[in-house]
Amino acid sequence: MKKLFIVTGEHSGDIHASYIVREIKKLNPHVKIEAIGGKSLEAEGVKLFSDHSKMAVVGLDAFKSLFSHIKLGQNLVNYLTTEYQPDLVLLIDYGGFNLRLAKELKKRGIEIFYYISPQVWASRKGRINKVKKYVTKMMTIFPFEEKLYKEKGVNAEYVGHPLISQLPQNFDREEFIKQNNIDPNNKIVGVFPGSRKMEINYLMPIFLESVKQIHQHSKKVQFCLGQAPNIEDKLINKYLDDFTKKENIEIKVLKNQNHALLSSSDAVILASGTITLEAAMYTTPMVISYKAPSLAYYLYLLLRYIKFISLPNIIAGKKIVEEFLQHRAKPELISQEVLGLLYNSEKREQMVHELGQIQNTLGEKVASKEVAKILNKQLSKKRKKK
Repeated sequence: MKKLFIVTGEHSGDIHASYIVREIKKLNPHVKIEAIGGKSLEAEGVKLFSDHSKMAVVGLDAFKSLFSHIKLGQNLVNYLTTEYQPDLVLLIDYGGFNLRLAKELKKRGIEIFYYISPQVWASRKGRINKVKKYVTKMMTIFPFEEKLYKEKGVNAEYVGHPLISQLPQNFDREEFIKQNNIDPNNKIVGVFPGSRKMEINYLMPIFLESVKQIHQHSKKVQFCLGQAPNIEDKLINKYLDDFTKKENIEIKVLKNQNHALLSSSDAVILASGTITLEAAMYTTPMVISYKAPSLAYYLYLLLRYIKFISLPNIIAGKKIVEEFLQHRAKPELISQEVLGLLYNSEKREQMVHELGQIQNTLGEKVASKEVAKILNKQLSKKRKKK
């Protein structure tokens, strides 16, 4: 019986891994799979060495948890080399932990495959050398990543982006409007201020002032705020209560409806992140903004590999979406761009066309199926050798 071990570090990796496990079992129902993961992998019948819930921490909490991370890594290396002895280890995202783990496992002769690359193109390009040393094959979710790695001599293959097959489709805009008591005669602007507390604190004041300025120019626009599931109501209300009372502008807060809102909006204001790619795949015109502590931003400028921050622009290799970052994260710039996307038909149609091209660039590969085929092929090779 062949053995596979999977390492994920957060909720999204657990979900991606569960899709892969499902596909592997179709190809080889006898493969034994264990993992560091969460509920999604457990639901697929995978035995967990450890739950990853304590791994996905940031800031001071991450510093405090450094010792536990080191201890977990040591215990895992010992378990894999002395007990489980897998034929293959699949690492998913979570570069800080996984690349250190890859180094230790490589020393011990365990073969490493990697899915969802650390964002070496955004910063810390030195990690490419670590990937080349320790990883047998890197399976990328963007075509430009494959090219970047191959140029450095890394065995890399583009397997498709998971959103291609996992992003919900076929939303009924009329039903969305009806369910949320939205005026069908007014345009909809979706506002997405981020999924981290820091992002909310830095971007909410800017986005709300942008809403005010858009409203001043057009009373035929209504606003819906997409609240991330991990963000508490009190944090959103901290900014929203005073704003709505003072400005008398209604902003509907929608929970667990991000995809429907992205799909149904006439334009969206977004914090930079994966959500920008989701909006692109719905071909929804967008404006991207981001602001962070000054030191963090200047470090980013020093370390970045690509001049753009948003995925639509990075994938396109050119600016198709405006990015208002740091000192340019100004309400007057954001509001003017949104109004242009709402009322300048030529500008709007051009962006919709460019966003459609991103879908063509990503292609139609189903990432989980491609990864499963690659892993199963490698496991089969090892079987023949024995």
